[in-house]
Formats: sequence, structure tokens, C-alpha cells
Amino acid sequence: MNVKARLIIMNFLQFAIWGAYLTCMGRYLGPHGMGHHIGLFYSIQGIVSIFMPALLGIVADRWIPAQKMLGISHAISGTAMISAGAYGLAAGNAVQFGVLFPLYTIGVAFFMPTIALSYAVAYNALDKAGLDTVKAFPPIRVFGTIGFICSMWVVDLLGLQESAKQFIVSGGIGIILAAYSFTLPACPIMKNGEQKSLTEALGLKAFSLFKEKRMAIFFVFSILLGVSLQITNGFANPFIASFGAEPEYADTFGVQHSNMLVSLSQVSETLCILLIPFCLKKFGIKKVMLIAMFAWVLRFAFFGLGNPGPGVWLFILSMIVYGVAFDFFNISGSLFVDKETDVSIRSSAQGLFMLMTNGIGATIGTLVAQMVVNHFCTWQTVETADGLRHFLVGDWGSVWFLFAGYSLCVAIAFIFAFKEGKEKTPSES
Repeated sequence: MNVKARLIIMNFLQFAIWGAYLTCMGRYLGPHGMGHHIGLFYSIQGIVSIFMPALLGIVADRWIPAQKMLGISHAISGTAMISAGAYGLAAGNAVQFGVLFPLYTIGVAFFMPTIALSYAVAYNALDKAGLDTVKAFPPIRVFGTIGFICSMWVVDLLGLQESAKQFIVSGGIGIILAAYSFTLPACPIMKNGEQKSLTEALGLKAFSLFKEKRMAIFFVFSILLGVSLQITNGFANPFIASFGAEPEYADTFGVQHSNMLVSLSQVSETLCILLIPFCLKKFGIKKVMLIAMFAWVLRFAFFGLGNPGPGVWLFILSMIVYGVAFDFFNISGSLFVDKETDVSIRSSAQGLFMLMTNGIGATIGTLVAQMVVNHFCTWQTVETADGLRHFLVGDWGSVWFLFAGYSLCVAIAFIFAFKEGKEKTPSES
């Protein structure tokens, strides 16, 4: 099997793990008395991303090859997620936050670093094969999004959106990838005989990137844009499902299969990833990131204007622009960091990028989003044709327009703050 095929399998499984619960977890937490903690469940992904990707990136740079570190992390994460799901099923409606949350946290703590590690493994394998990462990686990464979509559909069609079984599905895929990771091409580690400073020995050299003004500004805006990353993952599904409290929308496809409707966002991703090499070469990193920022404005605004009935086309537009919003920032940013850093700190630099986006940025974003949602919306028990159901209802329009306004302010600030510079960019060979 050639290197591209092997990396396709890795990416498919990597993101299938995440897709099993990321967009529908709120649908399980709300009816089980943890609706006000949705933001906390999503923010813990950001909190652990503040230090775990960097720490495991350091280990991968210095001691344990990245592909083995990837396998170890998935083994721990998968076991914890299966345990969380098993507990949720056993506890039923008596599930306790104090038990479920720690198990989930362990799973997330060892999953989040695997995103950066998987990128490092892929870039190394492609480099060894003599392939251009900018051209070769995006088509491979597409299969990660396909994996994400497949697990979303499986969870939806099996009726697991409001069940703890979604965690078991996630953990099971993780165990499979853990075993597979050990078969991937070996990644280099730094030689023990080299004389290193304390900073280098601890893998903190990646933070020296902040000495470069352009890189420092890039990372600051990575935080600001990272604020938006998990908001719709946490609340889009409960939002669309909340229309089930209104009889005229209760039987619409969006309400009945909200996870499948949300999956159109990931379908858009698969197409947008393929545009990245062309856009980076044509426009450069600044314009590509600006496109992503304005796409976030539209993502939130269309949610605020739409509904699953006559206004479902606005939801569909929101899903379409999500691919641009997510990929043009996350994937392009990762490629940018890869090309701007030395091979000796590449894993650490990817971990640093994850820290800024899925760490600090996403943590702030989900915690603030929870406060905003709690202010405008409440969980209510509603009598429906299917019996008593729990919905998160309220002034959703104000919620989404606030997020759209924030994204617009970030985009305008970026126009004036970030300079393209004369240094190499991902579009250059």
C-alpha cells in the first residue's frame, strides 16, 4: 500500500472519532440534566489543548516517534471514551456530571493532541516520499472529513444523538486507530547526543516564533479566530432541534435529522480542502485567512435568519460557508506553520498552533457562548406528538447575530494588523 493510501486511512479514522460525538453531544447532555454544562464539555477540549498538544509534541520531537505517540494517545483516549459511554448507559437518567465529565475529559485530553500529531506524521511521510505537502496533503485530509461525516450519519441513523452510545462508537474507532498508528512510517526524533539548551530540551523553542512580528500576529489572530471554532459544534444541533417545540417545524427533515443537516458543513469541507492549494498560491495566507473570517460572519448570520421550514435554504447556505470558514483557517494555518518552522521543532510548532486555536481560542469561545446562550435561551420540557421532549428554546436570533458581529470585528482588525511579508509562504516551494 502506498504512502498516500496509508495516510488516507489514518485521516479517515482520526476524524471519524471526533464526528461520532462532536456535533450531537449537546443533544445527549441537555435531556440528561447537563444542558447548562454543554459549554464546559466543549471548552475542556480547548483547556486541554492549551498544554497537551504542546507537551506531546515535545515528546514526539525528542523521545517517542510521532507515529507511536499517536497510537499511545488514541489507546488511552479510546479507552476513556468507551468508559464514559458505558457509564452513561448504565446510569440512564441518573447520570452524574461528577462521573461522566472526568471520564470524558481524559478521553479528550489524549485525543486533542492527536490532531497535531497526525499532521506531523503525514507531513513527515510525504516529505520522505518526496511529495510536496501543500499539493499532496489537502486531498488526503479530505478523507478525514469524509470519516467525520460517516460517523455523524451512523450516529444519526442509528438514533444515537441522545444516547451515550455515541461515546462508545467514538472510543471504538479510537482503539482501531491506536493499533493502526504503529504501522505508519517512522518519524524522526532529535539525537540524544546533541547539546541542547534548557529551552530546546523542553521543546519550548517553538515559542521563539513569537519573536517574529508577523508570526506573533498570526498566532494572536489564531486565538481570536479560534473563538469561533467550537460554537456551532456545541450549539448548532440543539438549536436546529429546538424547532421541534413548534408544531409547524416538528416533522421537518432538519428537526428529525439535525445531525445529518449539520453534516452538510463537513460535505462543504471536503470540497473546500481541495481549493486550498490553489487559493494559497493565488491569494497568499492573508487573503485566505480573511476569506475564512468573513465566512464565519456568514455562518452565524445565516443561522440567525433561517429556520428548518421555508428558511431551510439559509441553513444550507450556513453549512456551505462553514467549509470555507473552517478549512481556509485550520488547514491553511497548519501548512503555513509547517513551511515557516524548522524540522527540529515542527511537531512543537504544530502543537503551538493547536494551543492558540483549539486551546486558548476555543476555550474562551465556548465558555462565552455558553453564557450568551444561557442568557437568551433555556431548556424546557415540551409536550410533542412523540411525548415529552427537552428543547433549548429562546431568542436564538440574538445569539447568532452577536457571534456574527464578533467575527466581523476580528476580520476588520486583521486587515490592518497582519502583513503578508516577504518571507516564504505555503504557496512557495
